[in-house]
Amino acid sequence: MRIDVLTLFPGMFAGPLSESIVQRARERGLVEIILHDIRDWATDRHRSVDDYPYGGGAGMVLKVEPVVTAVEAVLAMATPAARLLAMTAGGRRYDQAMAIELATCPRLVLLCGHYEGFDQRILDLLPAEEVSIGDVVLTGGELPAMVIIDSVVRLLPGAIDAASVCDESFSAGLLEYPHYTRPPVFRGLAVPEVLLSGHHAKIARWRRKEALRRTLLRRPDLLATAPLTPADQRLLAEVRAELAAAAGPRDEAGRPPGGQAPD
Repeated sequence: MRIDVLTLFPGMFAGPLSESIVQRARERGLVEIILHDIRDWATDRHRSVDDYPYGGGAGMVLKVEPVVTAVEAVLAMATPAARLLAMTAGGRRYDQAMAIELATCPRLVLLCGHYEGFDQRILDLLPAEEVSIGDVVLTGGELPAMVIIDSVVRLLPGAIDAASVCDESFSAGLLEYPHYTRPPVFRGLAVPEVLLSGHHAKIARWRRKEALRRTLLRRPDLLATAPLTPADQRLLAEVRAELAAAAGPRDEAGRPPGGQAPD
């Protein structure tokens, strides 16, 4: 895979691209990542890439000429045709399904915005898909681009153990089960006995049940689309029963005996 990144601040990528899984993938030849400074396509002596917004207002807007010229030049640098992604607050919400989708692409080009964003004509002229990593305002598109690179590269065959990818949160539509390692007891907290039993079927059942429990408690919205089997439904019913029992008896208004109704 080849990933090109267009940015005003290429130095921001030095750490994330030279450590851990991404660096190992680069060393193994699984991915080639090239950084491009948008200012290299500016035409004035100050290398200007932004200007005041028409209509007034705070901040600066990325200019159409250098950005469009830069993207077109980078797209023409290599084949096959690239999938162009623009980092914007109003784009498609990035998730694991999209990461899996992008990991099958031979080439990606990531365009990082900054300041108050892009001149709209940039997005009108370029074949860019707008992508957002969440409902939060960031200084620029560099951090979202790093998130996309990390999440995609780790899915490339050979980047990490294939079994690790299959067990991760969101891979099967659920949050991942909790993990434990040595020591077996720390400050009175013990590792669940089933994990020490060596009984693989029981361990698999426990892990699946705890994944369902964690998803129900933390992200119940995921259960609406998760591909649950009849066995999963039975485990989920067990989880609900256990949670109800732990909460204790309630009257018709949802109050514990002698208590007040919940807010």
